[in-house]
Amino acid sequence: MTVDEQRIITIAYELREANAEGPVVEIMDANWPFKFYYGSGKLLPAFEEKLYGLEEGEAFKFILSPAEAYGEVRQSEIIDLPMDLFEQSPETPLAEGKYVTVTDDQGGQHNGMILSWNNTAVKVDFNHAMAGKALHFSGVILNVRSATVDELIRKSYIKEDGVRGN
Repeated sequence: MTVDEQRIITIAYELREANAEGPVVEIMDANWPFKFYYGSGKLLPAFEEKLYGLEEGEAFKFILSPAEAYGEVRQSEIIDLPMDLFEQSPETPLAEGKYVTVTDDQGGQHNGMILSWNNTAVKVDFNHAMAGKALHFSGVILNVRSATVDELIRKSYIKEDGVRGN
């Protein structure tokens, strides 16, 4: 069976930043594979496209450009926020590289990384953590199966215990 729409795909892979020698970002091995419903719209479209048509047992290796992955870094997503939005306490000090969740005026929550701060403002980067980075995937298709009726309805992989996956 090949990777196609409405199938549950199980893969093992190694994700590195930039190229095959880049820093390791994530490893999903045969003991902890990644299982997903192909065509759910929840994954990067280019990621799914690169796997399309591969057969069970077939190896893959490809690079997604920043545009195919999480986009380029947008300067408009790096914002100076008033210091008073951040409650300073000894238990939660400001720290460069720390991720924070900020709620906007409409109640939407946004995750960002603290870049710097001064007495009046905190500079926060709301770009995706992988924005501006090429992603190198290498791995193997472990299993391909048809989705069950419930998975087709939910457009999601359902674990054996009934919990929805990707």
